[in-house]
Amino acid sequence: MLSPLSLGLFGMLLSLTPTFLQSCSGSTSMTALFKGCDGSILIDNGPNAERHAFGHQGVGGFEVIDQAKAQLEATCPGVVSCADIVALAARDAIALANGPSYEVPTGRRDGTVSDVSLADNMPDVSNSIRQLKDTFLQKGLSEKDLVLLSAAHTIGTTACFFMTDRLYNFSPARGSDPSINPDFLLELQSICPQNGDVNVRLPIDRGSEQTFDKHILENIRNGFAVLESDAKLYDDETTRIVVDSYLNPILGTSFEADFVESIVKMGQIDVKTGSNGEIRSVCSAFN
Repeated sequence: MLSPLSLGLFGMLLSLTPTFLQSCSGSTSMTALFKGCDGSILIDNGPNAERHAFGHQGVGGFEVIDQAKAQLEATCPGVVSCADIVALAARDAIALANGPSYEVPTGRRDGTVSDVSLADNMPDVSNSIRQLKDTFLQKGLSEKDLVLLSAAHTIGTTACFFMTDRLYNFSPARGSDPSINPDFLLELQSICPQNGDVNVRLPIDRGSEQTFDKHILENIRNGFAVLESDAKLYDDETTRIVVDSYLNPILGTSFEADFVESIVKMGQIDVKTGSNGEIRSVCSAFN
């Protein structure tokens, strides 16, 4: 765990974290957190760096992590890794959005490789539900974890370039995704018109995009899912049961407690410790 001094510094940096989570949420929040485990997505050493992969478009907040690292290095040089900063900043941003606070295991070291090819095995919004399940299973995560971590989309925005196919070129009929509520479809098409500006951003959790809650699961159930991958959670029987379990007003299980368990589990994926990796002096560059 971090020393009291380091924890105090993170308290001073809390004002930075909403920007980080807003940027890292959206269509790639799971991707950012998957790869945040070794900080490889933070590296910016040219066009082939992992952060420039197509699936990472829209991920931002890198400057927030750089600021946090600079302040920590000024007081505790070589102690706190960039990978730990990502995990702690995400935790604090969730708490600031009225979500749960939780203990973050620390001691991660930063990776020494960053390449666009590393993003090939990350979850993608256009993946089939089978592909999403398999990707999570390969990382030791369950179908329940898939639903809970997808619910992290309750905060933040996505861009129209992740929506184009779903709105105008959805297979096999090449029209729009029939699972979208008809009124919501018109709303989405007005925000993201065909051949319009694909960089326009829109909230992922319609009606509750600034608060961490399970409202996004209601949207998924009712045909108001913005992302295709979120909508697919209700097309599959197994994940639909999980979604419904958190929306049952009488027997509903604890969404927040289960989310914490899942995000802590994800934070342990492919972690580097001991002599593996390094502790970077600057998060965007290898030592």
